[in-house]
Amino acid sequence: MTLDKNFLWGGATAANQAEGGVLEGGRGLSNVDLLPTGPDRKKVAAGELEMLEWKEGYYYPAKVAIDMYQHYMEDIQLFAEMGFKVYRMSLSWSRIFPNGDEEEPNEAGLLFYETIFKELRKHTIEPLVTIAHFDVPVHLIKEYGGWRNRRLVDFYAHYAETVIKRYKGLVKYWLTINEINILLHQPFVGGGIVFKEGDNKQEIKYQAAHHQLVASALATKIAHEVDHENKVGCMLAGGSHYPYTCRPEDYQEAINRDREGYFFIDVQARGKYPNYALKKFEREGLTIQMESGDKDILAASPVDFVTFSYYCSRTVSANPEDYAQATGNLFPSIKNDYLPSTEWGWQIDPLGLRNSLNQLYDRYQKPLFIVENGLGAVDSPDKNGYVEDDYRIDYLKKHIQSFKDAVEIDGVELLGYTTWGCIDLVAASTGQMSKRYGFIYVDRDDEGKGTLKRSKKKSFDWYKKVIASNGDSL
Repeated sequence: MTLDKNFLWGGATAANQAEGGVLEGGRGLSNVDLLPTGPDRKKVAAGELEMLEWKEGYYYPAKVAIDMYQHYMEDIQLFAEMGFKVYRMSLSWSRIFPNGDEEEPNEAGLLFYETIFKELRKHTIEPLVTIAHFDVPVHLIKEYGGWRNRRLVDFYAHYAETVIKRYKGLVKYWLTINEINILLHQPFVGGGIVFKEGDNKQEIKYQAAHHQLVASALATKIAHEVDHENKVGCMLAGGSHYPYTCRPEDYQEAINRDREGYFFIDVQARGKYPNYALKKFEREGLTIQMESGDKDILAASPVDFVTFSYYCSRTVSANPEDYAQATGNLFPSIKNDYLPSTEWGWQIDPLGLRNSLNQLYDRYQKPLFIVENGLGAVDSPDKNGYVEDDYRIDYLKKHIQSFKDAVEIDGVELLGYTTWGCIDLVAASTGQMSKRYGFIYVDRDDEGKGTLKRSKKKSFDWYKKVIASNGDSL
């Protein structure tokens, strides 16, 4: 069993990390526009520091990002030159509905994406479109409190219906909500949630999760009704947890930590709440408000395929304080001495990708799609912008071989693979441009200086050959 001849090779970006053009073309302000660089970024992302407008003394990289808003034609041309079969991108909710709760959409925003989809189709590139990628219009946060409020289910469903109908025939692969489990770790990023004094944070996060799960099921239902050709996926911030020792308590901790993320996908892929989650709510005294028809909505519209990001595995213990911690990753992890690390402390584990694929496929028995994987690294370009990024080629080569093994040896059903940040963009974790992932170098630094000129790295031609050979030539 080898990769299917229609295997979807490509790359991925997100509107908030690449597009820029904030407030251009009638766009409204979004939560992710308000993530500054520097020490306050984590507090804002976690909902611990309120920042609902731009403030003096801060730098907000999403304002311009890499200005794909102006450069998308040039960028798509480069993706086509690499031979992309698919391009994963997200829509900006506030570009379509500037406040999020309007009845009528912003036509300029709809036209912008329509032009992109037509250009992609001209190059026979399939759009894989994320409806909400860490993206909540600020008005919905100020007026309603973000996803903690049930009203967002209706606003999101109206937004989803608007874009799914508008792009019928142009887009057939949809993802409802990006890395939905990030809501538990960065509630402002994942759900537009800012905590107030006295809030029951766990209860609010899981209430917001319920709203997102219902909204995701409604979007799936709408997509299937609008066009029977539509395929809808969910999206997990993936990566298996290893027990640090063979102590049973460490193994149990690994199961519990995996379940924390699987909970969301269990609901989206199977259509109902797993018993372990219901027991958790009961045990921790969490009251999650569910309307009478919610269970039917979830049951009626499970997703067609499961997508996930994979950058690294994580190592856990029932007694983590006894061990040195890995740095850099959003998810807490003990340092795994068997693995090398990136410059940002993310541990490199290609075999972990194969393990994750097998766990997900065993669990859901649905087609899988790796929609983010890549190496964030400091690149040193020559005077022409060329980067000898052999380290990136080595990372991707090993991960591609790993997912090929999952398909060819283990029999996992895999639809495609999109590397993260196929063109350099703003890093979600730090807001840096210096943490680069792309095959295409963009001349912009961490302070927002640079020409925005695009240039090909060594990995550009390497990935072009990988795609042309359907993964045979690594």
